[in-house]
Amino acid sequence: MSYPQPCLFIDGEWLAATGEGTAPVLNPADGRTLAELPLAGVGELRAAVAAATRGFAAWSAVLPLERQRLISAATRLIRERCERIAEILTLEQGKPLAEARREVTLSADIIDFLAEEARRLPIRGVPPRLPNIISQTVTRVPVGPVAAFTPWNFPANLPARKLGGALAAGCSVIIKPAEETPATCIELVRAFADAGLPPGVLTLLAGQPAQISNFLIADPGIAKVSFTGSVAVGRQLGELAARHLKRYTAELGGHAPVIIAPDVDPVAVVRLAVPAKFRNAGQVCASPIRFLVQRTLYARFRDAFVAETLKLKVGSGLDPGTQVGPLIHERRIREMQRFVDDARSCGARVLCGGARLERPGFFYAPTVLENVPVSARAQREEPFGPIALLDAYDTVEEALERANALPYGLAAYAFTHDLQLSHRLSTGLVAGMVGINHFGISQPETPFGGVRDSGFGSESGLEGLLGYTDVKLVSVAS
Repeated sequence: MSYPQPCLFIDGEWLAATGEGTAPVLNPADGRTLAELPLAGVGELRAAVAAATRGFAAWSAVLPLERQRLISAATRLIRERCERIAEILTLEQGKPLAEARREVTLSADIIDFLAEEARRLPIRGVPPRLPNIISQTVTRVPVGPVAAFTPWNFPANLPARKLGGALAAGCSVIIKPAEETPATCIELVRAFADAGLPPGVLTLLAGQPAQISNFLIADPGIAKVSFTGSVAVGRQLGELAARHLKRYTAELGGHAPVIIAPDVDPVAVVRLAVPAKFRNAGQVCASPIRFLVQRTLYARFRDAFVAETLKLKVGSGLDPGTQVGPLIHERRIREMQRFVDDARSCGARVLCGGARLERPGFFYAPTVLENVPVSARAQREEPFGPIALLDAYDTVEEALERANALPYGLAAYAFTHDLQLSHRLSTGLVAGMVGINHFGISQPETPFGGVRDSGFGSESGLEGLLGYTDVKLVSVAS
C-alpha cells in the first residue's frame, strides 16, 4: 500500500518542492517516515493570496446552480476514489480503515449538502415605510477569500466542512491541513481540480503553522478565517483576526460530560459509550470523557465499561478487526502518561490501561479512571486521547453542576427514558450540541460548534454555510 508524494497546490499548479525545505510525514502505526512534505515560504504565501483574490472574483460570479454542479462532480470523484483516499488517511493518521472509509464518504455528503443548500439561500423582502421606496431586500453574498486551518484528527471530514461551506457560498479558499496528515486533504483538493474548479479558487499550503497563519490573517486579501484546533491556538488566531477585523469561526476543544440517569439499562449504555469514547483513540473533540453515573447504577456501569474496554482490539488501522488505532505522535503518548500519572498522584484509581503498549508505533492502552478529583488535570483539561473518567452522582442538580463546571461547551450527552428529565437535561447542559440517548450528534445537515471556550460559530448545516456569507441590504427608491 503506497503513500503519495505530498504537494502544495497554488493557482492550479502542483508544487512538489519549494525553497523552504520539507517536513517528514510519519506513519503513527510504526513511526516510519511515509514521505517528505514540501513547505511553503513567503513567496508561496504571496502567490496563494494573489491567486485566491483572482479566484474569488471569478467564482463569486458563478451562479449557485453552476457552482453546485461542479462541486457535485468533485464529490463523485471523492466517492469513486474512496478506497484509495481511506488507505492514505489510515496510513498518515492511524484510525481503522473502516472508520477512514466512513469519514471519506461522510465528507462527500457534507460537501454535497452545503452545495445544495447554497442554491436556495433566502432573499428576504422588508416592507418599506416610505411611499417612494420600491423595494428592500436582504440577501447573502460570499464574504471573500477564506483562510482555513484544520487539524490532524479528521483529515477528510474537517477540511470538507470548510471547503464545502466556503466554495458553496462562492468564496475562494486557502486551506492548510495539518502537516502530520496532509495527503488526505490533498486528495480532496485533487478531486476538485480534476472536476474543473478554476485556478485560484482552491489553494493548499503547508509549512510553519505560525508563519502561515500570521501571514494569511494579516493580509488584506483574506476576508474570513476558519480554524479547528486547540483552545490556546484558537485564542491566538481569534485575537489576530479581530485585530484585522476579519470574520472568524473557531471550533475548539471540548471535555464532554455524559449523565447516566437511574432509569436506563447501564449495560446497554456501555455498549454505546465504549465505542464512542475510544473512536479514533479518543482523538475527537466531541468525545465523551466524563461519565457521571447515578450512584445506584454506578457499580454495574463501571464493571461493564471496564470489561468492554478490555475487549477492544488495539493495532494498526490496516489490520482487519482493529478497533483502536495509534495516537498521532510520540508526544501524545507522553501527554497521556502525564495525565494518568497526575490523576494517580491525586488519588484516582486506574481501572484498566494507564500505560503505553510495548510495540512499534504510538499506541496507548485504552484507559479508564475512577474517583478522579477535580484537582487533577484530566478533570480540567481535555485529554484528547483514550482516557475515560467514571464517577457517581446522587442528584440531578449535582450532575448538572458538575457537567457544567468546566469552561468548555462543545458537546454533552445524557441517557434517560424519562421525557421530563430528558427536557431538563437537554436544557440544563451548557453546550453547543447535546445528544440524548446517543452519541451521533454530527451529521451533514446539522451545525457543529460550541460555546464558551469551545469556540463560536458553527460548521456544517445551514449555519455553517451562512458563516461564509455577509448580509447585504438593497433598498431601491423611485
